[in-house]
Amino acid sequence: MKSPTPPQKEGALDRLLAEMGSVVVAFSGGVDSAYLAVRAHRVLQARALAVTADSPSLAEAQRAQARELARDFGFPHRLVRTEEFENPLYTRNAPDRCYHCKVELFRHLLPLAAREGYAHVAYGLIVDDLGEFRPGHRAAAEAGVRSPLAEAGLGKADVRLLSQALGLPTWDRPASPCLSSRVPHGTAVTPEVLRRVERAEEGLRALGFSELRVRHFGERARVEIAPLEMARLEEEGMRRAVETAVRAAGYAEASIDPLGYQRGRLSPGADVLTPP
Repeated sequence: MKSPTPPQKEGALDRLLAEMGSVVVAFSGGVDSAYLAVRAHRVLQARALAVTADSPSLAEAQRAQARELARDFGFPHRLVRTEEFENPLYTRNAPDRCYHCKVELFRHLLPLAAREGYAHVAYGLIVDDLGEFRPGHRAAAEAGVRSPLAEAGLGKADVRLLSQALGLPTWDRPASPCLSSRVPHGTAVTPEVLRRVERAEEGLRALGFSELRVRHFGERARVEIAPLEMARLEEEGMRRAVETAVRAAGYAEASIDPLGYQRGRLSPGADVLTPP
């Protein structure tokens, strides 16, 4: 039997959303949640609401992108302030940090849905995520939050292809996890640390880099740039410009990882705790 095509999976998603009747979508502005928010609106119209968690772990660029996307595609959108930084189980930054973040998110979204008559809360988990360490998925399961993309069998390649067909600008954007993902497990996350990381990454994007991470190691930072963009570091003066931009954000030292950006470097068991 042939595997379903992306359009067939999208049809399954639309049927699933129609059966749900109404939904609040946790909308970060990233590739997966953007596609889910748009499809939910296409199917359910005013019975779908996209909600973005507004906290220090959300970069200002992501906040602006979420607002812009909602405006351009005409779906209802709201920001809700979350307080995960008030929870020491979050700020201690153990490998289950994302669990506590999602618990806080759903603590806001579930009552909102109940108050305003939405039958479900959903988020953008995809089938690719099911084989990974995803403490946030445990929080969703405990809260009864749905994952329509995964339920319809959609993976990252499907979402990108279908997003492109919809004209979504997110279709080819790099993954954009929260700023706390730049801090090695065991190092406390604070709003001040995340603003420093954000300034450093903004400085590197101003130099023309698109997929990157600035890893925080106290007063030192390690810069990881996507392998496809590493050749730009050989341009005259570029390495110095990268290091200068990171130091201007507040780091005393900056180094460039010769291996480049590799997804999952801060996952449990990954060798990322050795400072640069």
